[in-house]
Amino acid sequence: MFRRVEDVKTIWAQEAEKTLAVFQAIPDAAAHQAVDPQHRDLRRLAWHLVETVLELPQNLGLRVKGPVGLGPDGFIAAPPPATMAEIAMTYQAVSASLLDHLGSWSNTELGRSFTLYGESWTGAYAFYVLVSHQTHHRAQMTVLMRQAGLKPPALYGPTREGWAEFGMEAPKV
Repeated sequence: MFRRVEDVKTIWAQEAEKTLAVFQAIPDAAAHQAVDPQHRDLRRLAWHLVETVLELPQNLGLRVKGPVGLGPDGFIAAPPPATMAEIAMTYQAVSASLLDHLGSWSNTELGRSFTLYGESWTGAYAFYVLVSHQTHHRAQMTVLMRQAGLKPPALYGPTREGWAEFGMEAPKV
């Protein structure tokens, strides 16, 4: 759990870079890859992450801004942009805004209680959830990337293909 705002900012910056790496590895031609038509495709999952960086911090009093805003229902009223590059640029903007707004917080805010989604969460827990939520959807995206024949970027260590860059054989599955 987070105890210092500086730690939230450090982790968020690192995780945002990983998210951008995933977005940038998805060509527009593959952005419609989904498990099936009833589930989010890669483009919609990426847009959902933009949406969440705008939405969740609002519940903590942080008015994160970006090139798109939230509608009255708390979700982005606009559909996802046509290109992954546009989604990546929008994500960069909202992520930078989140980091800027975190600068107004003191460490005390991390221990303060907020009501989110009908529950009482501390500020620290809310940021833990924000990071975990993003990681969860990034993992979904890397599976969809594999199904689309794409190579996901190495995020927390080498990908199956990445072991060769270390002169090593990939672990057996």
